[in-house]
Amino acid sequence: MERTIDALEICAEKMYRRGVTRSRLIATEACRIARNGDEFLARVRGRVGLVLEVIGRETEARLAVSGCASLIDRRAGGALVFDIGGGSSELIWLDFSSESPEVRRLGAERGDVQDKVAAWTSLPLGVVTLSETFGGRQVDHAVFEAMVAHVLKQLTPFEQRHAIARQLCENDAHLLGTSGTVTTVAGIHLGLKAYDRGRVDGCWLHTDEVRAVSDRLLATTYDGRVAEPCIGRDRADLVLAGCAILEALLRTWPCPRLRVADRGLREGILSRLMAEDGVHRWRAAT
Repeated sequence: MERTIDALEICAEKMYRRGVTRSRLIATEACRIARNGDEFLARVRGRVGLVLEVIGRETEARLAVSGCASLIDRRAGGALVFDIGGGSSELIWLDFSSESPEVRRLGAERGDVQDKVAAWTSLPLGVVTLSETFGGRQVDHAVFEAMVAHVLKQLTPFEQRHAIARQLCENDAHLLGTSGTVTTVAGIHLGLKAYDRGRVDGCWLHTDEVRAVSDRLLATTYDGRVAEPCIGRDRADLVLAGCAILEALLRTWPCPRLRVADRGLREGILSRLMAEDGVHRWRAAT
């Protein structure tokens, strides 16, 4: 809580310096489930002067989609968007299969996909909660598989209700991941000596490449993960939990194409505020 408030003080100071007059400040799963969540929000308001809004899981899922909508390949018949967070993970199935090519092109230019949300869910697990349950520093194959199995049990009901695996195959759909996990995996795959958002955001990975990075990290010690330029000490005990969630997703929804988004909730908030103010969205990425 103290580290978060310290960070928010920096945010508040930047907002003051830049003369921000319109903003939306959100809190997600940690504040949704914490017994002292209200106490934390009151401390932030008293010490920092920022009023945080605790959003629901559906709002969080839809904001994540809005934030990375321009990276969705509208030539595909659909996309499964996922956001692996610290305390929760959101999944959103977008169905474009009924659209004509012209409608898909116009949709890509418009950049909004909210009307194409066919199914969504939010799971109360993320990299922090999973690593706290199973451990994050010393992770062997048995522990990793236990994490994957735990996540698979929570993914199964969503798949059973909506049969997304079949639709992914039939509609030539793709996966789109927005989170620290997928951007880290992408950075390691690309061999970056320092994280480079310009190279990561929007890149495509084959699922075999994703698994190769997970295997490499699983065979690496904690100190070895700390030394990875795209991980560092702050995430070295969380990255394998993220890889386990990602592996469970790939087993549930086999799909060769995964696009990586270094954007999400913040960009989703921004795009919504821009839309409310009648400002055109940024152009879709190629």
